Amino acid sequence: MSDENKKNEQLEQYRTDDKDKKLTTNQGVKVSEDEFSLKAGERGPTLMEDFHFREKMTHFDHERIPERIVHARGFAAHGEFQPYESMKEYTKAGFLQDPSKKTPVFVRFSTVAGSKGSAETVRDARGFAAKFYTEEGNFDLVGNNIPVFFIQDAIKFPDLVHAVKPEPHNEMPQAATAHDTFWDFIANNQESAHMVMWAMSDRAIPRSLRMMEGFGVHTFRFVNEEGKARFIKFHWKPVLGTHSLVWDEAQKLNGKDPDFHRGDLWESIEKGDYPEYELGVQIIEEEDEFKFDFDILDPTKLWPEEDVPVKLIGKMTLNRNVDNVFAETEQAAFHPGHVVPGIDFSNDPLLQGRLFSYTDTQLIRLGGPNFHELPINRPVCPFHNNQRDGYGRHTINKGQVSYHKNSLAENTPEPATEAEGGYKHYQEKVEGHKIRARSESFKDHFSQATLFWNSMSDHEKDHIIQAMSFELGKVESESVQQQVVNMFANVSMDLVKPVAEAIGVDVPEAKDSNVTKSSPALSQANTKHSPSTRKVGVIVSEGFNGEEVANIIEALKAADLQPEFISSSLGKRKGTDGVEVTVDHTFLTSDSVLFDALYVVGGNDLDKKFKQDTSYFLIEAFMHFKPIGATHEGKELLEDHMHGSPGVVAESDSKTFVKGFVEAVAKHRHWDRELV
Repeated sequence: MSDENKKNEQLEQYRTDDKDKKLTTNQGVKVSEDEFSLKAGERGPTLMEDFHFREKMTHFDHERIPERIVHARGFAAHGEFQPYESMKEYTKAGFLQDPSKKTPVFVRFSTVAGSKGSAETVRDARGFAAKFYTEEGNFDLVGNNIPVFFIQDAIKFPDLVHAVKPEPHNEMPQAATAHDTFWDFIANNQESAHMVMWAMSDRAIPRSLRMMEGFGVHTFRFVNEEGKARFIKFHWKPVLGTHSLVWDEAQKLNGKDPDFHRGDLWESIEKGDYPEYELGVQIIEEEDEFKFDFDILDPTKLWPEEDVPVKLIGKMTLNRNVDNVFAETEQAAFHPGHVVPGIDFSNDPLLQGRLFSYTDTQLIRLGGPNFHELPINRPVCPFHNNQRDGYGRHTINKGQVSYHKNSLAENTPEPATEAEGGYKHYQEKVEGHKIRARSESFKDHFSQATLFWNSMSDHEKDHIIQAMSFELGKVESESVQQQVVNMFANVSMDLVKPVAEAIGVDVPEAKDSNVTKSSPALSQANTKHSPSTRKVGVIVSEGFNGEEVANIIEALKAADLQPEFISSSLGKRKGTDGVEVTVDHTFLTSDSVLFDALYVVGGNDLDKKFKQDTSYFLIEAFMHFKPIGATHEGKELLEDHMHGSPGVVAESDSKTFVKGFVEAVAKHRHWDRELV
C-alpha cells in the first residue's frame, strides 16, 4: 500500500458523515430532544442533571483554540510529491530515492501579520508550509514565499512580531505594516533591509497561491549514506509561473472578496486544475562554504541562482481539498525540527531558535504534548516510545513499562541503529567560547538589498517606490520616516529620492555603493507565462452573435482559459442562432478585480445602465494592465484610448481574435500600456 493510501486510510477512520444518522451525545447515547433544556416545569429553572445540555454547551465554549500568533490566516490542501530522480548521491532521505514513489503531503499557505479573520490579499509575506508523510516519519518544510527574513537571530523574533502587529494602544492597523512601530523597528534593525525590499515588491501581493514561489529560507544539510554532507536551500517553483496583483487591485479585492486566495485554491482543486510546484535545491559543497561574498548561514541573504543553480528534483501536486478546516488546517502542527534521516540542520541562528520555539507554540495552541496524535499530524509509519499520558492522548499503551532502559519488556522499544534507519545527527566539529555576538560576516545589510533592486524591471522598481511611499505615508512620526529614508540611501538613491519627495522629508546624501550585480531570476518579468486556468469575465447582453461567440468561448476553453459570463442580471441570455448562455455573475456581485482578463461581447440590447457598468469594468481592468478583448458589438464599448493599446485585442475575425487574446492573457499584465 502506498504512503498516500496509508494516510487516506488513516484519516478515513476519523471522518464522519452525519447525514441520515440519529443524534447522539459524544458518548454515543441517542438524544430524544435537542430543542429544549431539562427544566423543573415548563417555566421553571434548568436542572443541573441535564448532561446533554452541559456537554453541548461545554464543547461550544471550548470550540476555539488560540490562533497562531503569526500565520493565523491560512488555508490548506492535500496532495502528493514525486521525485524526478534518485537523490542518493546527496541524501539518504527515503522519500527522495525512488522516482516511482509518491509521498502524501499536506500544505498550508498563510499570511503572516493578520489575525485569523483578516483579508487575504494584504501586502505581507506568505507562509508555505509542507508536511511530507514519509515512511521514515514526518518531514516538515516550513517556509515562506520570500527567501530571506527580517532578522538574523531568533532572539529578535518577538520584537519583530510585536512591531508588525497592531499597535497595542489602539489595536490598529490590522494585517498591515503601514504604521509607525513596524517602520521604527526597520529603521533601528537594519539587517531587515533586504527583506523589506521583497515585502515592498510585487512578491508580497501574489495573484494566487498557485502562482507563488516558496522557499525554505534557511540553510539545511543533505547527508548521504556515506555520511557526506552538503549545504542546501529548498525552493518551490510554481508550474504556472510566479505572478502578482497590482496594489490598487489587491486593496479592492480585500473588500470585494476577503477570501480571494483560498477561494481560488479551493475552486482550482474542485475543478481538477491541480496546483503544481516543482521542488528544487541549491547545493553548496562544505569545502566551498566561505567562497562567497556573503555568509551562506545568514537568513537575510539568498544564494543567487546564477551563482548556485537550482536543481529541480521533484513535483508536488495538490489534488484534494480538506474535509474540515478546523480538524485539518487549524490543527496542523508544523515544525522545522521535524526532519528525517538524510536532512539535517546548519548553524543558521534563526533556524536554531525556530527549532526550540515551534514545539512550545504547539503545546499552548493544541493543549498539550500529544498534538502529534491528531489525525492530520500523525505519521503514516508507526511510532513507539515511552512517552505517556497528557492532554489529548489517543494511544492506548499496553503493558507495565514506560521507561528506558528496562528488563520487564526486554528493553523495548529500543533505539534503532543507523543501518536500521535511526536518525543520526551530522557530526560537525564545534568549538568556541560562550558568547552573545554575531559573526562579522553577517554585518553587510545592504549589498543584497541593492542586488534585489538592480534585478527588478522598470515597472517592478516603480511598484517598490509606490509601495514604500504608501507605507511611509501612513507613518505619523516624521522622525521615523526620515530614519527609514536615510537607511535605504544605502540601497539606491533611485529608490530613496522619489520616496523622500513623496512623503515630504529631506532627501539624504548619496551613499557609496559599488554593488552593480543583478540576478535575473529575482524578477517576475522572467517567470513562466501561461494562459492556463486564467479566469476571463465575459460581458454579454441579449442578442449577441450566438454561433460565432459560442465558437470563441469553446476555443478559449480549449486554451485552458476559464470564461465566466457577466451581465445585468442572472439567468439566461439569448443570442442569435438559438444560442443561450447562463450568466454566472452580475455587475453587482462581481468586479473586474476578480478576473484575470475581460472579454466584451455585448449584444443588440444595450441600455444605458449596461453601458455604464461595462465602462466601469473596462476602465478598472485597463488601469490594472489586464488583457481586454472585444468582438462584435463589444468593440463599440471600448473607451477611445483603449483601441490599439497593448493587451487590448479587438478583432473581427474570430480565429485572429482567439490567438491574439490568448497570447495577451498569457502575458498576465501589459506594463507598457500608457494610462490616460
